[in-house]
Amino acid sequence: MYVAQEKLNSNIAEYVLYMYQLEDLIRGYNFDIDKITENLIRPQVKSNSFEAEAIKWYQEIIDEMKSRQLEQKGHLFRVNEIITELVYLHQTLKEVVKDPKYLGLIAAAEKNIEDFRTKSDLQDNAHLVEVCFYAMYMKLLMRLQQKEISGETENAFDSMRVVLGYLVKGYHQMKSGDMSMFETNN
Repeated sequence: MYVAQEKLNSNIAEYVLYMYQLEDLIRGYNFDIDKITENLIRPQVKSNSFEAEAIKWYQEIIDEMKSRQLEQKGHLFRVNEIITELVYLHQTLKEVVKDPKYLGLIAAAEKNIEDFRTKSDLQDNAHLVEVCFYAMYMKLLMRLQQKEISGETENAFDSMRVVLGYLVKGYHQMKSGDMSMFETNN
């Protein structure tokens, strides 16, 4: 809960990846708040008052996932909303501002993005931004499982990470009121 809030404020990409992982953990514990309390909350929270607050937060997420029928797959509204904001920022930088640096980053990552989309079970309509997040999540899972990542795959992941990094920087600038990334250099 506190980790999520800190990541939401400091690095939106880390927040999205954290929430992807949290959704999978909740699914892994079969939406059982008692198991989640025992295995996730208590090892991290040392105070009874913080424990009660954390249990409430997890229960709200469980309730939202169940009400939105996310038992098998899919993401919370709060996560999808951020992805949508990043997609709009992507479209603005690409189509309106025509940011040359961003266009170059996309061009460098485009083949890797399409290769990942093809190799994964993502639908063809998954946006480039969403594909990049799924790739970063896959990399995280591979690291957690201590699976070897080839140099070629690492380079592909890096190209997508750089695209997201640029978007995240722009996102945080935009949220702070700094709209300089929208200025054209014409």
